[in-house]
Amino acid sequence: MAEDNNHYFETNKHTWNTKVAVHAKSNFYDIKSFVAGNSSLNVYELDALKNVQGKTLLHLQCHFGQDTLSWSRLGAKCTGVDISENAVLLGQKLNEDLNLNARFICCNVLDTSQFIDEQYDIVFTSYGTIGWLPDLNPWAKVIFERLKSGGVFYIVDFHPIAWMFDYSNGNKKMKYGYNQKEAIYDEYEGTYADESSKIISKEYGWNHGLGEIATALTDAGLHLKYLKEHDASPYNIFPGLIKQKNGLYTTEDRLFPLIFELKVTKP
Repeated sequence: MAEDNNHYFETNKHTWNTKVAVHAKSNFYDIKSFVAGNSSLNVYELDALKNVQGKTLLHLQCHFGQDTLSWSRLGAKCTGVDISENAVLLGQKLNEDLNLNARFICCNVLDTSQFIDEQYDIVFTSYGTIGWLPDLNPWAKVIFERLKSGGVFYIVDFHPIAWMFDYSNGNKKMKYGYNQKEAIYDEYEGTYADESSKIISKEYGWNHGLGEIATALTDAGLHLKYLKEHDASPYNIFPGLIKQKNGLYTTEDRLFPLIFELKVTKP
């Protein structure tokens, strides 16, 4: 992990530690329904990974692990990694409460191989993850290291075009580069899971285009299986989205994609 990036990572870590308590009480995460049996997984990732029974799965940047535990409920042997101590503690508690066999490790995702020696059938990450990373090459290297030969890495995330806009005050104005090399700093009250919360979120992020993402993974030695783009999101996190009959959200004009999926394999 580059020393020059420590300030960015520490600022983001503090913000995520603060968010955990708010998110745990939010309707967005709805822990009560989750504990009662609801899955947090969406149609894209369920269709992509299908039957995970008996497979080992490493979940990178897992927050407090609802997806990690949802995969565990489907029979995978899961490990979740997150930078936030508070998130990992909550994930461990939920795992115990649900009598599942997942484990959670607190570390920067780029340092994963310093904490984990095992290799996995599946490495997984989703929805709002790589934008916290300034450089995807060490990220891709971690994925290669932690995959078994024949293993699969799958990411589903918000499309980089969607991150080109500034959504302040409910408006949509194109402001950021498709491949934003410089850090984007944002400071605001609340959080996506509870906009009425009084916490102050201080965040550094980076935009990564699809070419950059795919090239980082193939340069690390992984083989691209597919790259897909979709104009419908499982989450209503951008202003002005319209809920469709299938439960997914789209922009009114559907002029650009909101979601991408990418799957690679390790030879």
